[in-house]
Order: sequence, then structure tokens, then C-alpha cells
Amino acid sequence: MRTADISRKTAETDISLSLCLEGAGRSEIHTGCGFFDHMLTLFAAHGRFDLTLSCRGDMQVDCHHTVEDCGIALGEAFRTALGNRAGIVRYGDISLPMDEALVLCAVDLSGRAWACCGVSIPAAKVGDFDTEMTEEFFWAFARALGAAVHFRQFSGQNSHHILEAMFKGFGRAMRTACSLDPGLAGEIPSTKGLL
Repeated sequence: MRTADISRKTAETDISLSLCLEGAGRSEIHTGCGFFDHMLTLFAAHGRFDLTLSCRGDMQVDCHHTVEDCGIALGEAFRTALGNRAGIVRYGDISLPMDEALVLCAVDLSGRAWACCGVSIPAAKVGDFDTEMTEEFFWAFARALGAAVHFRQFSGQNSHHILEAMFKGFGRAMRTACSLDPGLAGEIPSTKGLL
């Protein structure tokens, strides 16, 4: 079982996170930001990852530090659980529909960080979540894990639906990328011999 336990404490946030890659999609998420909890729950369910995440952050300021630091902690957890990344599929992608919204998510667990959020979210806030924090979350995750994470929006007018398509797609793409490829027989999926 590929697992990780992460504790991360700063002057702004106190995070405890547990991740199992070979899970059943069970999650218990408490960040203090209800909509963000909902998105991470969808990510875990569609990725079939077991995820427990508790964050006490300075939500009296806004959700910025909480969302960014949760991205860092989640990326660190995946980095730990994946180890040297031997035998993984490495790439994952999906075009995910959510009612009128259609969003492509593609990931490469390359060891190099990049995040490209080619989406247009009409609302500045959904519930208690500042939608501009979406890109901050994915950049934080990508840097901490060492991964390229790309999104492209083909359609969508409802901000909730667009974000939901992103996080569900992210879970599905990560599920594929993290899965073990029997044909690799434990080899590193790179001609460099290192990810």
C-alpha cells in the first residue's frame, strides 16, 4: 500500500493529512472552507484515494493560506506515497462533463512543476471559496509533487459546475497517472531513468 502522513504547521495554517493511493475514495475533509471541502471530497472519490485532511487556518483573513497550504501538503503526500515513481503509468487525462461544463484535465508526474489553468470562472466566489484560489491550489500541488497539471475548458457558464468538473477530472487523471503499469515491471517510466 502506497501511503503518506503529512504534518505541516506554519504561522498561518496547521495541517494534518493522511493519504492512501490504493483506497476506496473515502475522505474526511475539514479545512474551514465548505466549498473547498466539497471539491477535495470529489477529488478523493473520483481518484479512489483515501484522504483525511484537517486544516486550522487563518480563515478570519480569507481562504488564501488554507487553500495554498493544503495544495502543498497534498502534493507532498503524493510525492511521498509515490516514492521513486517506479512502475507508474505517469500520464493521465480526461475530458469531464458536468452538466453544461466540459473541462479537460491532463497530468504528467514528470518530477517537473507546471500548472496551467485554462478556464474562465465567471464568479469571484462560490460559497466561501475565492475562485481565484483555484490556480493557487494547483500551482502549490504541482510544485510540491513535481508534476505538470493542465486544464482546458471547452464549455461552461456555471462556476460551481466548472470547478466541479476540474476537481473531478483532476481526481480521475491522477488515478490513472498514479496507477501501476504491469508492463513496466517496476521500471521508471522515463528514458532518463529518473522522475
